[in-house]
Amino acid sequence: MHTVTRVDWTSYAPDDRAVLCFLRTDGQVLLIRKKRGLGAGKVNAPGGKAESGERPVDTAVRETIEEVGLRPLDPEHYGTLRFAFLDGYRLEVYVYVAYRWDGDLVETDEALPFWVAEDGIPFNEMWEDDRCWLPNVLAGDHVEAEMAFDGDEMVWWDLRFASGTQLRGSR
Repeated sequence: MHTVTRVDWTSYAPDDRAVLCFLRTDGQVLLIRKKRGLGAGKVNAPGGKAESGERPVDTAVRETIEEVGLRPLDPEHYGTLRFAFLDGYRLEVYVYVAYRWDGDLVETDEALPFWVAEDGIPFNEMWEDDRCWLPNVLAGDHVEAEMAFDGDEMVWWDLRFASGTQLRGSR
């Protein structure tokens, strides 16, 4: 049982801003096994932290190139996720989807990329929140969310989708 520290989302200011960029084709999505940093060992999309003054869409392109060698063309913004970790860290993540790219897929010291069928995404190897919003995003919905984590465990969440769906809860 967790005692969730109340987060004042009205005055929320992230320590870092980051992106996730999902590349999609023919019912498949490109994922990575993250090799280092926050979430090392977990499966996620290519992405990472924004540099000072960098627009999120530019971060999505730069980070995808750095992690897997592919340059997304015209990535579309599908949502914003705000995370509060109970240790005090705050992270705001912009979610992008791209259907076109150029370059050659490569493994790097940051990520091991792999294609997976969208109906076979390994949610049990991902951050807990991904199973709450990623299926909706892959279905074309946009998301705005706030979530609190105690380490790897999601302890509070409020997700709102453009379709009108809302998911709220705590443990």
